[in-house]
Amino acid sequence: MQIEIAPRAEQRTGLLIERLARGLAYVGGVILIALALITLVSIIGRWINAYGIRSIQGDYELVEAGCAIAVFAFLPWCQLNRGHVRVDLFTNGLPARGRAFTAWVGDVLIAAVSFMIMWRLYLGFGEKWPYFSDAWRDRLSMGYKPFFAETTYELEIPIWIPFGLSLIGASVFFAVSLYTVWRGWNQIARGEAA
Repeated sequence: MQIEIAPRAEQRTGLLIERLARGLAYVGGVILIALALITLVSIIGRWINAYGIRSIQGDYELVEAGCAIAVFAFLPWCQLNRGHVRVDLFTNGLPARGRAFTAWVGDVLIAAVSFMIMWRLYLGFGEKWPYFSDAWRDRLSMGYKPFFAETTYELEIPIWIPFGLSLIGASVFFAVSLYTVWRGWNQIARGEAA
């Protein structure tokens, strides 16, 4: 028999994690609505360009950066609800504890992947972030300081901004993944189905 790991603390942490993930998902939804409106206005502007109304300058850049930020905003909520793709064909015949174990293994694998995503995104952010001294950059493992701040072509938005905002979502995704590993372990211990 397995022992639960701090079940009351897991429940309290779960409430905090749920609020954080839900709030981030709402932010991602607002971003996607804004991107849809930008796209709509831009398409209409191209269509009626002859009447002096123009499309939105840099709409492609805004949609590109906004989609990346929105995707990372949705990942924590998806992981919290185990919304990733899974194959139930093999697990439906297992007892409750067996289904909980396979879900826990999936949570462990996603936690490893979410750490890798967060780490690589942090390194990419470090390559784009043009600030801090070399000593601080070494302490923070940010790599070499870029010679100039890379920006988008039309709007000249610094590239580090969407990297940093995506990194926030990736960090929350990793935290949620660690929580789901903890929650999954306790579900196995209780014999609950995942």
